[in-house]
Amino acid sequence: MAEANASRKEGDGAHAGFSHEMAKFIPFRDMEAAERVRRISRAELTKHPNQDFKIRIIDDPSQFYFEFALDIVTRIREKLEAGEKFVGIFPVGPMPQYEYAARMINELRIDCHHVHTFNMDEYADEDGNTAPITWVGSFQRAMMASFFSKINPELRPPESQIHFPTREALPAYGRIIEDAGGADVCYGGIGWCGHIAFWEAHLGFEFGNDMAAYKQAGPRLVELHPMTIMQNALHSFGGDWSWVPPKANTIGPQQILGARDRSFWLDGALGGGVSWQRFIARLVAHGPVNTLVPGSILQEAPGTYTIRGEVADDVEVSMS
Repeated sequence: MAEANASRKEGDGAHAGFSHEMAKFIPFRDMEAAERVRRISRAELTKHPNQDFKIRIIDDPSQFYFEFALDIVTRIREKLEAGEKFVGIFPVGPMPQYEYAARMINELRIDCHHVHTFNMDEYADEDGNTAPITWVGSFQRAMMASFFSKINPELRPPESQIHFPTREALPAYGRIIEDAGGADVCYGGIGWCGHIAFWEAHLGFEFGNDMAAYKQAGPRLVELHPMTIMQNALHSFGGDWSWVPPKANTIGPQQILGARDRSFWLDGALGGGVSWQRFIARLVAHGPVNTLVPGSILQEAPGTYTIRGEVADDVEVSMS
């Protein structure tokens, strides 16, 4: 049993008498690239040829979410002091940073009437009807409960400046962001299939290798990829994949790259040394820039890519 219990880095599988193709439902199929990024060690992870794409690792979970919150509040306060609007694109997960940010805003008495927020996405049913704020899994509900409602009423942004890509708002969502002055920052994370917002990996088939057209794609209703269904079932719905809606409204690459800055945060740790995000974090940051790994476009734009410690650990196979 010693061999079965040993941990080994993948890469030896293909060189030890056993090789295989990826499962057919996975859009990105470059096994050579997958094997290359899989071998990137934690020590090598933060090195990138684009010096404006800054990768960092934060080991302590509390510090990770504190730094995320501090980033949000610092940008809001800087714009307030400059007498300018703050326009931000926000994700729902991870969530702890929003409560930290709300507390900082209240303690520092930061007036947020200059703040305009745009959420990246919202769930939808099979007919494209977006989840209402009354539904327990709604992103609108989560943001209001974890962030906006925790800001003191006199400091809170006006409701008219808090935007979600509902069915009604979706057709003009990109234009509304531009009319607000364009996003100062786009916050986000990376999905299991490499998605950014709910811009899913399989959407790349529509564009092939036409990166110029891909980068100009805007908000739309999308069918969620099976990996996204399973990922979200795992971290938001108690593992119940039947509870995850089949579709979502989302912003596109145009809004992400169109922001003046990007701040992405990867916290996909499940505890006990387990993380679903170790491989995709590497593929997005160090794999080929292509339409089938949506997050890969971040490599070519200025921004930060902050990885929680457990996610940064080496990708290994463990049979223990």
